[in-house]
Amino acid sequence: MTNISETIPSHPSTTDRSTALLTDKYELTMLQAALKDGSAHRQVACEVFARRLPNERRYGVVAGTERVLRAVRDFQFTAKQLAQMDFLDEQTKEYLRNYRFSGQIDGYREGEIYFPNSPLLTVRGTFGECLILETVILSIMNSDSAVASAASRMVVAADGRPIIEMGSRRTQEYAVVTAARAAYLAGFQATSNLEAGYRYDIPVSGTAAHAWTLAHVNEDGTPNEEAAFRTQIETLGVETTLLVDTYDITKGVETAVKVAGPELGGVRIDSGDLGPVTRRVRKQLDELGNHNTKIVVSSDLDEFAIAGLRGDPVDVYGVGTSVVTGSGAPTAGMVYKVVEVEGHPVAKRSSSKKSQGGAKRAIRTYRSTGVAVEELVLPFGAPDPETGTLSAREITVPLMRDGEIVKDLPTLQESREYRAKAITTLPWEGLALTRDEPAVPTRMVGFKPTSR
Repeated sequence: MTNISETIPSHPSTTDRSTALLTDKYELTMLQAALKDGSAHRQVACEVFARRLPNERRYGVVAGTERVLRAVRDFQFTAKQLAQMDFLDEQTKEYLRNYRFSGQIDGYREGEIYFPNSPLLTVRGTFGECLILETVILSIMNSDSAVASAASRMVVAADGRPIIEMGSRRTQEYAVVTAARAAYLAGFQATSNLEAGYRYDIPVSGTAAHAWTLAHVNEDGTPNEEAAFRTQIETLGVETTLLVDTYDITKGVETAVKVAGPELGGVRIDSGDLGPVTRRVRKQLDELGNHNTKIVVSSDLDEFAIAGLRGDPVDVYGVGTSVVTGSGAPTAGMVYKVVEVEGHPVAKRSSSKKSQGGAKRAIRTYRSTGVAVEELVLPFGAPDPETGTLSAREITVPLMRDGEIVKDLPTLQESREYRAKAITTLPWEGLALTRDEPAVPTRMVGFKPTSR
């Protein structure tokens, strides 16, 4: 299946292919001032990190890295775009006309676990070329990592049972496409969204909504649920899933089995108190001989509702609102800060927003059992510290060199598998849904105090 992002050329010629306007005006007005005083040409390092995890969660999941790299590659201004920028002088327009990011990017790969102050992305180049990438980088990483972090918690709560992403009608039409990608990265099994399936080669799932059942009535206007089910079976096969809660669930299950027989693939329930309802439906299905018919539930599920259903006979979960919107996937709170200028560490020192200056990389230490112990953040060029009996793994990896995406970047499927393994390295208490300290502490090692 073709991945749409793979078809984007390195040198876009239309605004549809350029990511350059995915930015804020002040990025370009700052650039104009930087060109005027010469600071645009200073070598800097900028860092993406989160000062804290939202809602005191125990860990986050990095997502959007590949999309960021492609956005940086395609951050090139067209003549049509520049013609509309009357607020810029000719020097700045000429700079943007020739703009191509030519620097280096290192960071955490997609699917990696992160914690407060993890150096998720380090962008190195001139101040001018790094400055104007802030908005597009943060918009992608904050959104995708928020969804992936929420989805990962749901996957853990589901304890091996599959989850389908169903959020298409709960957010902006293209936002759900990237949300579906992030949810799949985090362990969801499928999406209902065809564009997400086409663009990212994600399995797509879906059968029928309540509208289908409601559209079938007798001549006198009374409901004809059986007719709806029968046509669905004839069209999609007996392995389809029938939505049984449009009217009366017990009657719906009875009708579904009557039409499909013991080989019916599944029934879906989208309302009610799902715990007691699924127990009654499972009992009814078994009594009717449908021991292999699966029960699919939806209806505003989040990780807490999924965890609450762990002891009930649910086979598949459908999740929408809580994984694609801020209600369940609050912003990751990532920021993009200049941390080094011409080799000198710099840092913001305002109250509650203090940070450590200097370009950084990270290693993570592990016990012999494979459980993570600590994340050590080091100056970028510093050697690894002694870790005693603990093993250490490099977390920071090269992502872009001289403006070109590194070869052999992990595929979405490989990143999905990586996240699944990374989760198993967390201490067991780190998987709890309760609010608490990060599952793995982060410690700065080898930094000198940053001057004010």
